[in-house]
Order: sequence, then C-alpha cells, then structure tokens
Amino acid sequence: MSTEMTPQDLEARQAYQRKVQAELDNINASITEYRAKVDQTAADASAEFNSQVESLLVKRDAAEAKLKQLQDASSDAWADVQSGFESAWKELESAFSQAAAKIENSING
Repeated sequence: MSTEMTPQDLEARQAYQRKVQAELDNINASITEYRAKVDQTAADASAEFNSQVESLLVKRDAAEAKLKQLQDASSDAWADVQSGFESAWKELESAFSQAAAKIENSING
C-alpha cells in the first residue's frame, strides 16, 4: 500500500536532501584541503595520512550511495532509508573528526 506524499512532505524531503548534499560538499572540500596538506608533509607521515584520507573517501562514498538511495526512495521506504543514511553519516562524521584531528596535530605539531 503506497501512501501519497503531501506537498509539505515532499518539501521536507527535498530540504533534507539539500542539507545533506551541502554537508557532503563541505566534507569533500575538507578532504581535498587535507589531501593538499598531506602532500606537503614528510614521506613517512604522508603514507599514514594518505591511508586516513583513503578511509575517509570510502566512508564518504558509502554516505553518497545512501544519499542516492534516499533520493530514490519511495514515500513508504523513506524512513527506513533515512535511518540507514543517518547511520552512514554518523560513521563518516566520526571518522572525519578523528582523521582531521590527527592530521592537524601532526601538521601543526
């Protein structure tokens, strides 16, 4: 049984998707910034940082895939897909915070 989306539901869903996309864009910009900083570090530290950045990219890709599912979800599946996205997003945010702190501490010494 499919439930019809009201205009308010549709607008809320679109607003949420825009918010999430903006947050992903910010994470992508930060990853690019950290990659540039990593490229300027010593070779031994650079290998560790590159590993951290690659891990972030994997988690970012997972969050982007969940966002795509969210965008394509029917109104009936929306809540379940949103929950899955929220989980992927929390994992990305946590990993990003940890990696950013390590990179900043190592660079700023």
